[in-house]
Amino acid sequence: MTTLKNDTFIKALLRQPVDRTPIWMMRQAGRYLPEYRAVREQAGSFMNLCTNPELACEVTLQPLRRFNFDAAILFSDILTIPDAMGLGLYFTEGEGPKFKKPIRTAHDIQTLAIPDPTIDLRYVIDAVRMIRNTLEGNVPLIGFSGSPWTLATYMVEGGSSKSFQKIKSLMFNEPLLLHVMLDKLAQAVAVYLNAQIEAGAQAVMVFDTWGGMLTTEDYLEFSLYYAKQVRALLNTNVEGQTIPTILFTKGGGQWLETMAEAGYDALGLDWQTDIGYARSRVGRQVALQGNMDPVSLYAQPEIITEKVKTILQKYGSGSGHVFNLGHGILPDINPDHVKAMVDAVRQYSPDYH
Repeated sequence: MTTLKNDTFIKALLRQPVDRTPIWMMRQAGRYLPEYRAVREQAGSFMNLCTNPELACEVTLQPLRRFNFDAAILFSDILTIPDAMGLGLYFTEGEGPKFKKPIRTAHDIQTLAIPDPTIDLRYVIDAVRMIRNTLEGNVPLIGFSGSPWTLATYMVEGGSSKSFQKIKSLMFNEPLLLHVMLDKLAQAVAVYLNAQIEAGAQAVMVFDTWGGMLTTEDYLEFSLYYAKQVRALLNTNVEGQTIPTILFTKGGGQWLETMAEAGYDALGLDWQTDIGYARSRVGRQVALQGNMDPVSLYAQPEIITEKVKTILQKYGSGSGHVFNLGHGILPDINPDHVKAMVDAVRQYSPDYH
């Protein structure tokens, strides 16, 4: 296994001593960068960009050339698994992801097949391998997937939703059928992440974007249970090296204690959860990732610096903190403001280690 020149991110996730707080950013390869927009135009569509390993590699590396991030994250989409299941993923400008064949019947669920990542998602696995080789051990590579619950919401709703009427109706009226679907998705996510690990991912993250719109009992039964199933199936020891795992449930701050028992090395925090309070609740069990408000990057650089200092101060001294936004960066953020955030973390975090 390649020795990492910068392993601060990995060590922080494993709560090992570090000399500063590592930083990366959700959606760090994206539309806020002019160089990304140029490649996206060259690709012709978002899906063309995702499915071209060379272009996916290029946009993964772009933010690392511009900023001093401590990790790269695979450029892909959380909905690649349902697309490989035959649902026909496509993107409409301004409306987000949609499916040509959303889940509508029991037969649709019963006939879902678990994709073979080496065949059905080979473009992702090829991209992981290419990115890992191109990084040359400078920083670690993060692989990822959507959580089973979040994938199911998109598959049943047919795209984004505000009320989640279709998926919740299925959950309330036919829970056993939804469990069949979620079980298949948990297997698919685990197989997919294991393929990414085998191809070179050095940490993996599960994005549970829509777990936070459930009641506590429904979150535990339909979301967290299957995130646990995924974790139990992951191969996280590669040539004697631990592959850290991160679980991020947007809107999940009230469930941190239960999430900390799911087996993941770290929990992602959205910006609505106080990181100091979160540490007092679960910091002896897991690392914490987060949690700057993405909208704060519209502020002037000196204000951004103060926001960074506040989060560092609230987390306090010691390892176990990976600095990040509380959700993905917004597409029209000034890249100079990202630099202000990264520079502030680099400047002020050593005082806490």
